[in-house]
Amino acid sequence: MTTTLPESTQSTSTPIQPIEPAGAVEQPTPPPTLVSRVFRGRPTDPAWVRPGLLVLLGLTGLLYLWGLGSSGWANSFYSAAVQAGTQSWKAFFFGSFDASNLVTVDKPPASLWVMEISARIFGVNSWSILVPQALEGVASVGVLYLAIRRALNPAAGLIAGTVLSLTPIAALMFRFNNPDALLVLLLVLAAYAMTRAIEKVSTGWLVLAATFVGFGFLAKMMQAFVVVPVFALVYLAVADTAVRRRLVQLVLAGVALVVASGWWVLIVTLIPTSARPYIGGSQSNSILELIMGYNGLGRLTGNETGSVTGGGGGTGIWGETGWSRMFSSEYGGQVAWLIPAALILFVAALWFTRRAPRTDLTRAAVLLWGGWLIVTGLMFSFAAGIIHPYYTVALAPAIGALVGIGSVLLWQFREQVVARLTLAVVMGVTSVWAYVLLGRSTDWMPWLRTVVLMGGVAVAVALIFVTVLPRRASLAVAGAGLVVALAAPAAYSLNTATTSHTGSLPTAGPSVDSGRGFGAGPGGFAGGRPGQQGQLGQLGGPPGFGTQGQGTPPQLIPPQGFGGPGFGGQGGQGGTVAQGPGAGGGGGGLLDASTPTSELTALLGADASSYTWVAAAVGAQSAAGYQLATGDPVMALGGFNGSDPAPTLEEFKAYVANHQVHYFIGGGGRGGGGGMASNGGSSSSSGISSWVAENFTAQTIGGVTVYDLSSSTSTYPSSATGTSA
Repeated sequence: MTTTLPESTQSTSTPIQPIEPAGAVEQPTPPPTLVSRVFRGRPTDPAWVRPGLLVLLGLTGLLYLWGLGSSGWANSFYSAAVQAGTQSWKAFFFGSFDASNLVTVDKPPASLWVMEISARIFGVNSWSILVPQALEGVASVGVLYLAIRRALNPAAGLIAGTVLSLTPIAALMFRFNNPDALLVLLLVLAAYAMTRAIEKVSTGWLVLAATFVGFGFLAKMMQAFVVVPVFALVYLAVADTAVRRRLVQLVLAGVALVVASGWWVLIVTLIPTSARPYIGGSQSNSILELIMGYNGLGRLTGNETGSVTGGGGGTGIWGETGWSRMFSSEYGGQVAWLIPAALILFVAALWFTRRAPRTDLTRAAVLLWGGWLIVTGLMFSFAAGIIHPYYTVALAPAIGALVGIGSVLLWQFREQVVARLTLAVVMGVTSVWAYVLLGRSTDWMPWLRTVVLMGGVAVAVALIFVTVLPRRASLAVAGAGLVVALAAPAAYSLNTATTSHTGSLPTAGPSVDSGRGFGAGPGGFAGGRPGQQGQLGQLGGPPGFGTQGQGTPPQLIPPQGFGGPGFGGQGGQGGTVAQGPGAGGGGGGLLDASTPTSELTALLGADASSYTWVAAAVGAQSAAGYQLATGDPVMALGGFNGSDPAPTLEEFKAYVANHQVHYFIGGGGRGGGGGMASNGGSSSSSGISSWVAENFTAQTIGGVTVYDLSSSTSTYPSSATGTSA
């Protein structure tokens, strides 16, 4: 059932039926052709519906695909894992970083599977890796449209899809190769299935929704489960069937959730550790530890052993927690443009549907998407562990859904003064908030903020008196409101799509001028252009803290060797990075990939077939650039952070003794405790670095320190037995 609209919006006329002559034979209606189905849609839809959807999907595809190759490998960490998965089915299944299967990435492999299938078909390159992400974005927009049109009407669906498409962080993450793109698609599919389940009171649709969430778990673990309580409570509250049946249906959905999310976990758990790669991100080679700690509750509490944060507390390296976090300089321009509007419309939609039956589908959708936005937003706002601005792409579908449903619903009730006033308030708040956000990038399109503010005020006033305007004029006011509300995020999204992004901490839109940032004090980090790496600075000194950091969070490139981090001070474009002994040029770091020269690439590739790993480097990002350049496995000592005990020093000695590792590359990672603040974790990679430096001769190739492990300046155990994973 849907909400009953005001009588003024319903048609009361009955079309005149032509009189058929006596004896006339009714001609059968020919079945619709494929072309008419694609371009015309449902026979009952207005003529503009299907063309509008096709235009939306086409422009979204253009936005997400245009110049996609400019970002190169994007996040080289995941690109290297994709390369490994195309060379080894074992690496494919486990999500291994390298084809020799030393260690997995620190996430489950579902998002890698999609990219690896593409790369197996089209070869390993930037486009084969990133195009699936863009298509996942287009699909997310399309599925969101389907969900919202079913809950209200096609106009609401088109608005919702447009908001999602033009959210800056969505424009970034659907052009990037992090797991978030697949996670968002699967959650939107789950919400669509929930809408169908509520509408049909269908166990099958409810089970399908739980299955989608379960596969979302295999993309990014516990983050996928955040919406589960919302989905369950909404179904329990509104489904048009007996309470007992609702409870039984939810139990069945719970079983489907466990099966869909747990089958891979169970297999990995049952396989002996000697027969699989080390579970990256864990300290005990345990997938359950990874689920509950590093990728689970640790994200909320900050207690993530082996991570790069000190953990706990309201303020730390990942920023201050609190309700205003999503509106800060770090997050505001990424996703928050329409959050105030979405929250106001959420409350308004509940008010205007207050007299609808309990089973009303429109109100159920408002509760579903509103719960998604509020619960997920609170989790991001108060999480004390590792959190990055790009995580907030998970908010974009809910924002789009609430804006689409709420704005169209209030427009249908526009004969009521309170509806018009609410629309005017939404328009005014949105334009003022956009003015504030645009003001954080004063040198970027400064005229736009004035246009948006003045346009928003004008539309807000017009909305109050829209009922006295002719129909075409009132529709023009509504269209102008959409244009003004979306102008600023659309401009940010276009800026994002025309800018290359690399590394582990991409951000959307232009850089901001003020707010919490990492300064460039002695031995510190500076705020820089998103996706760009600062220049090498002086040797890191002791930590120094300040309060006037400027700029969005940069690509955090931690100090190496003995350099200590410094925070605060004056941020700026580009910035400097503390770099200690042994780092070498192009060696990469914790969050930026290595960039080997052709000379170094040729050296690593020589006689590669004689070794299980052509080289070893501390940290997966450092190893990623060498692996992508050579096409051969490179051992990522310590996993992503360099803090996993994979391998131990004794295991590495055994690998070297059995001639399984050719070179050791200095620098990279955090070395198991050097430089950046850590939360425990193994020091194995640091011990390996010291052992190599003591027993092998260093040489500089292409600005990078390299050790040939096939020759030694002193003795080490040669009787050790290493095993090739």
